[in-house]
Amino acid sequence: MKTSKPAKLGPQTQAIHGGEPNRRGVNGPIVTEIIRSQGKNKAYIYTRYGNPTLSVAEKKIAALEGAEAAVVTSSGMAAISSALLAALKAGDEVISTAQLYGGSYRLMRDVFPNMGITVRQVGTDLAGLENLVTPRSKVLYVETPTNPTLRLVDIHKAVALAKKHKLVSIIDNTFATPVLQNPIALGYDMVVHSATKALAGHSDIIAGVAVGNSNWMDRVRQMIIYLGGCMDPGAAYLLIRGIKTLGVRIERQCENALAVARFLERHPKVARVHYPGLKSHVDHKLARKQMRGFGSMLAFDTKGGLPASRRFCDRVQLFLLAASLGGVESLVILPIYSSHYNMTNEELRRAGVSPGTVRVSIGLEDKEDLIEDLKQALG
Repeated sequence: MKTSKPAKLGPQTQAIHGGEPNRRGVNGPIVTEIIRSQGKNKAYIYTRYGNPTLSVAEKKIAALEGAEAAVVTSSGMAAISSALLAALKAGDEVISTAQLYGGSYRLMRDVFPNMGITVRQVGTDLAGLENLVTPRSKVLYVETPTNPTLRLVDIHKAVALAKKHKLVSIIDNTFATPVLQNPIALGYDMVVHSATKALAGHSDIIAGVAVGNSNWMDRVRQMIIYLGGCMDPGAAYLLIRGIKTLGVRIERQCENALAVARFLERHPKVARVHYPGLKSHVDHKLARKQMRGFGSMLAFDTKGGLPASRRFCDRVQLFLLAASLGGVESLVILPIYSSHYNMTNEELRRAGVSPGTVRVSIGLEDKEDLIEDLKQALG
């Protein structure tokens, strides 16, 4: 008797089964194999061009984002740079929000000008964007929620402006993940992720991915082939494994993060908490409108500035002091020493980062234990 799959699978089902080959039968493996080299095969000749293990990861993430195709890369920055360079050439302009992950910001500040690419910046509210558009403007690049202060860009407004001015729309969806928002469904041309973070989820690989239609992904893949930012099959295997628990991890992390944010907001030594799940957050209403949850990331500013924040980071016991995010372990870091190093005071101000800002990645521990650790470290 013939059986058929449901017409539309839910996100957690896609995370487990999306992109997987048909393994029906008694001898098939349950998990994807790691194929480290290829023989004489028209489709797979060399891993920089493509690889069966990488293809499973790509199809799985494309299914989660509701896109035609994806290209996995050696890091988040390889995905970001390759997506941007697939759409830009010398003489072009990119319009970008000023609040970005520091690596993305420095790519545009330090590298693009040497390539003849002009970068123009707008705030997360996109005010004045239309005044920046010129005949040379080719790309609108946004990140939402932003790293590290969790500001939001109105993703409906951004893509509408991009379409109006015939700009290629690219969005960094790392903090939200496909579980909490799907920009492709709104008409974005490309979505990028640092797959190192929540997609893989276990702090054990460096990886990235770009997602979009087949035409754009063909161009991104060419950039990967030319520049060499391909993913290792072993990393692809771990990425596939990690994605299978993405939905349940994000659900628990969102619950934990809201509890931690509420505790910090009440603490007398905390000046401000940056978490879109709090009513006090400037973008709370927007988060409720465009996200299906508030995420696992938050930040806060201590009343004692940098000295107090450094003492806090030295005192935490359950929280680990590390620069990554999105994994099962809870982490803390000072952005001025990590994601936002080598930035001027003015650039930090525009990014919403103070010297005493602490970025927090919430993991899967019991929230009561996390709160107790924060309490003793602040005390």
